[in-house]
Amino acid sequence: MPTNRDLEAAWKYHNATKHSYASVRTNPHRLDWDNKPTPYKIYPTLEVTRLPREARPTGVAALSAIATTKVSSGKQSQPNLESLAQLLFLSAGITKSKKYPGGETFFRAAACTGALYEIELYVVCGDLPELAAGVYHFGVAEFGLRQLRAGDYRQVLAHATGNEPAIAHAPLTIICTGTYWRNAWKYQARTYRHFGWDNGTILANLLAASVALGLPVKVVCGFVDEEINRLLDLDTQREVAFSLAAIGHTRGTLPKSSPGLPSLGLPLIPLSKTEVDYPAMREMHGASSLTSADEVMAWRRKGRKEKRAEPKEKLISLELAKDSELPGDPLEEVILRRGSTRQFAQKPIGVSQLSAMLDRSTRGIPADFLTPAGSQLNDMYLIVNAVEGLGTGSYFYHREKRALELLRHGNLRKLAGYLGLEQQLPADGSVAVFFLADLRKILERFGNRGYRAAQLEAGILGGKLYLSAYAQRLGATGLTFYDDDVVRFFSPHAEGKIAVFLVALGKSA
Repeated sequence: MPTNRDLEAAWKYHNATKHSYASVRTNPHRLDWDNKPTPYKIYPTLEVTRLPREARPTGVAALSAIATTKVSSGKQSQPNLESLAQLLFLSAGITKSKKYPGGETFFRAAACTGALYEIELYVVCGDLPELAAGVYHFGVAEFGLRQLRAGDYRQVLAHATGNEPAIAHAPLTIICTGTYWRNAWKYQARTYRHFGWDNGTILANLLAASVALGLPVKVVCGFVDEEINRLLDLDTQREVAFSLAAIGHTRGTLPKSSPGLPSLGLPLIPLSKTEVDYPAMREMHGASSLTSADEVMAWRRKGRKEKRAEPKEKLISLELAKDSELPGDPLEEVILRRGSTRQFAQKPIGVSQLSAMLDRSTRGIPADFLTPAGSQLNDMYLIVNAVEGLGTGSYFYHREKRALELLRHGNLRKLAGYLGLEQQLPADGSVAVFFLADLRKILERFGNRGYRAAQLEAGILGGKLYLSAYAQRLGATGLTFYDDDVVRFFSPHAEGKIAVFLVALGKSA
């Protein structure tokens, strides 16, 4: 039975997973290091098809790839095995490692809460050069593909998405899933928010990499959950589909039908000795699930561009540089360089650097829930600690006007640290960017699934900020926060909104 319009479910989950000064001090949760989940999903009985590790440089500047929102889809545009490998590596591949007493941590191309990597990637494709049609799981550890189903299953995707045109014409779709326990081991029920953030940073990389390779791409959040989960044969008590990315374009028609979908029952290597269940996450996912193609098509209806209230204060325009005046480091080089900054230097960045990050990150996201083109669910509020040419204080970013509105003047370093869960990073960074959204309006339009969309968009925008910072040899890190305190601080401007995500930017120490 459809539950997406029972809007109390989203509010119940959101309110129950808020952080507050009191909640972090009364939560008895402790990390059980002996039971930490493995960061990989492994099908031990399936053979691995290794992906090519050598790839031709794209030569596309990271800041250009981040800012580009559309690649022409008028002609045939089909990835081959090499470009698929490049997409997977640049979005979720292992890029570096760090040894420590007792072990080694492997870091990936996109940032993830706690470096727990709960997002899995699957590939659904027709026949591609050097890869037969099928459903595949991306094995990160081996950098390879394991075939789950042989044959062309793209018609299943088309039906599940209500014949979303980008899916219907895509030779390749990447499905992103979230694994509850792998992240809940540390973050408990708040993990469902992290699905959006961590899936979003992967998609930010994937969008930029697709642009760099000249492939059309679109994020799809509207689909019949049960059909996608059945296609991947997921145990939905543990893992669920969260988003799709349609890549490439073909003018051919899909097969009229797909092979059958028998249960695979494939064995998996357990993530941990034991798992702890947090029912609130599954309840939120179930309440935001879509149950039919008709419901998906209604969910995807076009929206209206919101009229924003005129600023009360004089706006400060961004200092927008031409592409030729900005660093031209190639996207793949920037992704390999990217990390999550562990300490900022309390040194100022230039206003032109901040302008480039804000501008290039917010030019639009090709997604089925962002209509008309250029729409955005999240608003961006800033605490500026050290930016040459810009006074310290709090600001609201007027995206359409490419300008900042001063809300409060003064040194707010200490407060930025407090709002960021009393962590030093947002206090030491040059800028702390808070994403806030009007959840009531979002739920009225999209139902509970709007909660997924808001978290996912914030993750994508945060991922773009990451890349635009590292493209300018700066640092960035994503953070959590005290929910209601953030809203109160930015009110009355932010009154009625919810806090969604936080990214700190600055010079690494």
